[in-house]
Amino acid sequence: MDDLKKWPEVEKAATEKRRELVLQGPAVDKRVSCDGGLTSAVYSLTLLNYLEVSQCPSLTEIHEDIQHLTNLQSLILCRNKLASIPNVIGNLKSLKVLDLSVNNLRVLPEGITQLKELNTFNVSCNNLEVLPEGLSQCTKLSTINISKNRITSFPADLYSEKLDLLSSLVASDNSLEELSGDIHMLAALKVLDLSNNKLREIPSDLSDCPKLKEINFKGNKLNDKRLEKMVNGCQTKSILDYLRGKRKGRQGEDGADAGNTDKRKRQQQRKKKVADEQDEVEELNKMVVRVLHVSDPSTALTVQVSAEVKDVRPYLVCCVVRGMNLKSGNALKRFLMAQTKLHDDICGKRTTATIATHDVQLLKSPLMYDVKPPTQLKIVPLGRKEMTAVELMRHLQLEADELRKQKKRQNVTGLHKYLQLLQGKPLYPCLVDAEGHVISFPPITNSEKTKIKKTTKELFLEVTSATSLQTCKDVMDALIAKMAELNKFTAEHREEEGSDGEGGSPPEPASSSETSSELIIQQVRTVDQDGNLKVVYPSKTDLSKDISNLTVIW
Repeated sequence: MDDLKKWPEVEKAATEKRRELVLQGPAVDKRVSCDGGLTSAVYSLTLLNYLEVSQCPSLTEIHEDIQHLTNLQSLILCRNKLASIPNVIGNLKSLKVLDLSVNNLRVLPEGITQLKELNTFNVSCNNLEVLPEGLSQCTKLSTINISKNRITSFPADLYSEKLDLLSSLVASDNSLEELSGDIHMLAALKVLDLSNNKLREIPSDLSDCPKLKEINFKGNKLNDKRLEKMVNGCQTKSILDYLRGKRKGRQGEDGADAGNTDKRKRQQQRKKKVADEQDEVEELNKMVVRVLHVSDPSTALTVQVSAEVKDVRPYLVCCVVRGMNLKSGNALKRFLMAQTKLHDDICGKRTTATIATHDVQLLKSPLMYDVKPPTQLKIVPLGRKEMTAVELMRHLQLEADELRKQKKRQNVTGLHKYLQLLQGKPLYPCLVDAEGHVISFPPITNSEKTKIKKTTKELFLEVTSATSLQTCKDVMDALIAKMAELNKFTAEHREEEGSDGEGGSPPEPASSSETSSELIIQQVRTVDQDGNLKVVYPSKTDLSKDISNLTVIW
């Protein structure tokens, strides 16, 4: 480790026994170029659960010693010039997120198929012509992005019932020539993007995907010109209805299909009977979420996103929630604990996404999602006085060091776990109100000025991520589902306001809004600096996960 002094980030991670390490940008790339690769010391950091090495054009290979990092849950190796990945990557049995996008990969190792915990797989923007056989062994896969490659066909086992969690398959801008009718085997598929390929047919069996909400076949020269016109201008539902109609017509003309048709009908009837029985049970226990669609953009709550966030933390979704009862008993405490659990679980300890909540009545809109230098970003952090981001990070680091000494352990809790996520970044992301006040500083904290309380009646929710827009949406979906669950619990248990030990005056009678568990979700639009729509949440493809007792009313 003679060269460790040249890699202060690695040295610090080793000394402090850190769990996360981020190496990115020109300064790191220069060292990679001089040393002919990453320092070998990286591969001795066996406690790491998050490793990111990105934006290093001089990085062309990863050493086989990466197999020693068996605690890794997220491995981000995007925007480099990697030409190969060692097969021993299959030894990283805890890996959940693998991002190899924007490299020079021509082939993937078979070892990837041994990653049993993998749920997010991104190899977009490479030179791949084939995918490895055996991906069906990665049974926890939820998201696959293989866009912008040279892939001509999917491996046969990709159409497997084993992949019953796969909800998003993005394979745009490839050379795919055929989509098998076995695509209907992917029962959880919600998003399918095969735009700009070489498809001539779309199988009618695609219409049997029960959860499919969003398809994109634009840029394919289909034999069915009517269908080609539809995919370039129609909604998903219309296209699926057309495919169903085509199949019925074909079956009516071909008597040889009669037996298969009857068999399919019997299977569908059995499935319907089971589903109806389940519906009867779930009806007694359902939670209701009502989406308030804002048709007039001028009246919609809008967040403007600056172009500069693209290189820092580019993805953001927001919404407003009404009807959440935080006043009764321990309702607020339960909500805050649930948010913490989501941060630890689905958000990967804030490495993949961060949640922030605000009291709508305390917001000064319009809002701006922007970046600021650490010395210029000022915020009143939760439970603290106003300070710059530099001061806050320094305070948190000192507190973390003191905690380690007091408790005589390497792990720390609270905000201190997330300091390394911004280490070395010249600009920090922030959400700014109309008066220029920073109300959120992800992934560290949000502002005391907009803090939610027991009296909060409307919540502004934000989810940010450096990973993907779909990650933000998945986290927001999970958050809203949890809020609906908590609200139902609060309504059923009818706790008194003082039951959490805070004391105060005798409880007032509960209003009708406090006894109802229905949540109202108001859409929020995010736009670019020219006012062009980037995303609206929730859209019709959101809040559609398989949560059996959650009813979404549009």
